[in-house]
Amino acid sequence: MSRIGKKPIAIPKGVAVKLAGGAVEVQGPKGTLRQAYPAGIDFELADGRLTARLSTAGPGLARFHGLARSLVANAVAGVVEGFKKELDIVGVGYRAELKGKQVVFALGYSHAAVFDIPAGIDITIDKQTHITVSGVDRQLVGQVAANIRSLRKPDPYKQKGIRYTGEVLKKKAGKTGAK
Repeated sequence: MSRIGKKPIAIPKGVAVKLAGGAVEVQGPKGTLRQAYPAGIDFELADGRLTARLSTAGPGLARFHGLARSLVANAVAGVVEGFKKELDIVGVGYRAELKGKQVVFALGYSHAAVFDIPAGIDITIDKQTHITVSGVDRQLVGQVAANIRSLRKPDPYKQKGIRYTGEVLKKKAGKTGAK
């Protein structure tokens, strides 16, 4: 049995939880999420708490117990508070601009990189070099932030590119060259 899987999930006020075949639907002030979970795991709703239980004992099922509980807990946290990731653009002339449902990046290439914002994600840009990705789905927020970062990964030599706020890069020394 998983220690994380045994923990109950507290359901805050203003959040409605519906258990439907193989999925938990969570509705809160920020939106609605539907989170599927593996077969063989059941959720019980009692006293404002949601608990994950193994319905059958199988050799490979116990490993999904904690995963299912974490996915549903993230869904509850997402509809209440939401999730966000922050990125910084570092480099001379590197910048981002919001145009409707697209973000246009100038990242030192010969052309502008255009990124389409998916549904359920909000992107704000401060000072053209600080990007905040926010939404209710933790997985989608992280994936969008990773996709934006992959447009121009941080360079280990000159430290230029798109990086997560607070990310520490290890600087490499360049060629020493003949003297």
